Amino acid sequence: MCMFSVDLNFQLDTLDQGFSNFCVCGPLFVIKNFRGPPHNTHNKICLHTVLPELIHMKNIGTLCPRLEPRRFKRLLVVFQVKNKAPAEVQITAEQLLREAKERELELLPPPPKQKITDEEELNDYKLRKRKGFEDNIRKNRTVISNWIKYAQWEESLKEIQRARSIYERALDVDHRNITLWLKYAEMEMKSRQVNHARNIWDRAITILPRVNQFWYKYTYMEEMLGNVAGCRQAFERWMEWEPDEQAWHSYINFELRYKEVDKARTIYERYILSGGVKNWIKYARFEERHGYIAHSRKVYERAVEFFGEVHVDENLFVAFAKFEETQKEFERVRVIYKYALDRIPKHQAQELFKFYTMFEKKFGDRRGIEDVIVSKRRFQYEEEVKANPHNYDAWFDYLRLVENDADPDTVRDVYERAIANIPPIQEKRHWKRYIYLWINYALYEELEVKDPEKTRQVYQASLDLIPHKKFTFAKIWLLYAQFEIRQKNLQGARKVMGTAIGKCPKNKLLKGYIELELQLREFDRCRKLYEKYLEFSPENCTTWIKFSELETILGDVERARAIFELAIGQPRLDMPEVLWKSYIDFEIEQEEFGNTRNLYKRLLQRTQHVKVWISYAKFELSIDSGERLEKCRQIYEEANKGMRNCEEKEERLMLLESWRDFEREFGSDSTMDRVRKLLPEKVKKRRKLTAEDGSDAGWEEYYDYIFPEDAANQPNLKLLAMAKMWKRQQIQEDESPEKSPEAGSESHRLLFDVLWSDWVWQRDDGLLLRVSGQSFPHVCNKERPNRKLSVFQT
Repeated sequence: MCMFSVDLNFQLDTLDQGFSNFCVCGPLFVIKNFRGPPHNTHNKICLHTVLPELIHMKNIGTLCPRLEPRRFKRLLVVFQVKNKAPAEVQITAEQLLREAKERELELLPPPPKQKITDEEELNDYKLRKRKGFEDNIRKNRTVISNWIKYAQWEESLKEIQRARSIYERALDVDHRNITLWLKYAEMEMKSRQVNHARNIWDRAITILPRVNQFWYKYTYMEEMLGNVAGCRQAFERWMEWEPDEQAWHSYINFELRYKEVDKARTIYERYILSGGVKNWIKYARFEERHGYIAHSRKVYERAVEFFGEVHVDENLFVAFAKFEETQKEFERVRVIYKYALDRIPKHQAQELFKFYTMFEKKFGDRRGIEDVIVSKRRFQYEEEVKANPHNYDAWFDYLRLVENDADPDTVRDVYERAIANIPPIQEKRHWKRYIYLWINYALYEELEVKDPEKTRQVYQASLDLIPHKKFTFAKIWLLYAQFEIRQKNLQGARKVMGTAIGKCPKNKLLKGYIELELQLREFDRCRKLYEKYLEFSPENCTTWIKFSELETILGDVERARAIFELAIGQPRLDMPEVLWKSYIDFEIEQEEFGNTRNLYKRLLQRTQHVKVWISYAKFELSIDSGERLEKCRQIYEEANKGMRNCEEKEERLMLLESWRDFEREFGSDSTMDRVRKLLPEKVKKRRKLTAEDGSDAGWEEYYDYIFPEDAANQPNLKLLAMAKMWKRQQIQEDESPEKSPEAGSESHRLLFDVLWSDWVWQRDDGLLLRVSGQSFPHVCNKERPNRKLSVFQT
């Protein structure tokens, strides 16, 4: 609400009165500081009540008796607000209402007090009041508050019979109203009408038996009156309705107030059948509190049997254990905790573990504390394997735990449960973790339990379970055979390995069988096994080498050489370089240098690899003879000739570097210069890259080697030579005192007229020349645009 204010200061000279400070608040006009005649005591007038009369020039005398009408017309002109700008101080509607409340503008004066002086006036007063109450009831019978007010008024006049009649009429209207029954009964009790009150309470609990307030007040009244039998009878009627636990406790406390412990125990016996675990705990504590220790223990035991293993609760066992702890029965406490932990799920036994740990810390030893921790971890693992039986890592942890702290029967039971979870898919990757359950089971039976027959049964059961036609596990076959050897059953071990090779031959099985026979020094069996192995996998170079080494150890050199010859004659080998190297090393050990040279020549017919040439040269160098240097140098020359057409320039460079090292150590200056002239120049180039979709992927820099012997690379070498000459000219010009621009331009033209190449790099004496098919603008002709030379100091 926006407030506009008008300040008027004028003086009514003739009437000696006036108005000032008219404040306009929307439609509300308030005249402040009104200076009127002496008989007017108001200093504020609300014009919205008198404005219509003022406008019609009526009743002016009531406001200002000496104010003439013509002067009042002038006053009305002032009411017209011309300045409608917002006032500096704004007043809200809330402030107006608060101000009205503070001044109590709408407060009505209290009615005058009436004093009754005689009986006739009293009867008249009663008649008027009763008529008013009856009229209110007649208007709305369902409003119970009218009935209650009527009855309470009659009660205040000591008209109990009339009040009782009113309550009865009200109950006919709404007999389920709780307040009505309470007021009715309270009136009777105040009036000391005990039988009437009993009658009302009896009717109330009969009609509304689930309203506990009626029962509480009824029993309290009877107990206050000393009617113990009547109170007990009321409680018995109440217990037939199976109320909440507070009602039972009220009944029990009532009996205990009169020292009736046996009756209280009887009530508890009825009470525990209708409640949960906490009712049994309260019953047991009741017996303990009254000194009946045996009865309390019996209650706990009955509770454990009553709830069984389905509805068991950790709070019952915690309370039972605390009871036994107070009785100093520590072994009983420990048995209770362990019994509970074996039957309660882990997620429901958090408090149980907590109290068990606290008990062991207070009264147990180190072994007891460890038992608590082990029990807790055991429950955790049980929950994990129940949630996912194929979680073999959880089974491994669980088995490791029980192996350290359990009897063999328990461990066997856990192992049997674990191996019963067979992978659902017959794929080897799903069986890799599972098969270790069988292996650990067998090792436990052999090493911990010392039961060889049970161990053999475990191995046999695991081998029967594995689908050998699809896949097998060589480890378990080998472990089974090694177990039989430890039991001194050699025939049984050989039978196991023979069965394994017959069902599912594998490299690991054959190697393991051969190692087994080698340890037994059965060399003839090893030869037969190697023959079977090579028939099964002739491309396996390692097997050929091991077979030859066996024959070498046995002193049969010709047989070993024949094995190598058969090996290198195979059409397909997995590692031929290893096989050739072993063959060559074998001949060198036997000092058959002629055979070694023939092997190198045969190998070079198959491959021109640089390492073969270098190895050949080093072999010739290692032979103690007078011609070893010439033969070695001849091999290097043949290798250089043979590798001129090799695309791998790094290998050719490796050969020349090896040759250079050889000449540096054993050659002369002339031979060293010869090899140095054969070394290539290292240059940096760039090539265009293409993406997989054929689009341009930019440029890539790479290093290339330019060999002097290659005729195709002569123009590039000529370019590099001219670049070096240009560099020397530049150095001479820098050192000369006078520089000639024409000489510099001539040298530039000389360099760029030799050959135009694309991205050639040369590093010499710290100066890097880059020729990119472009030249400097002041050097190149206009016929060759966008050509430049970049010089970078490195």
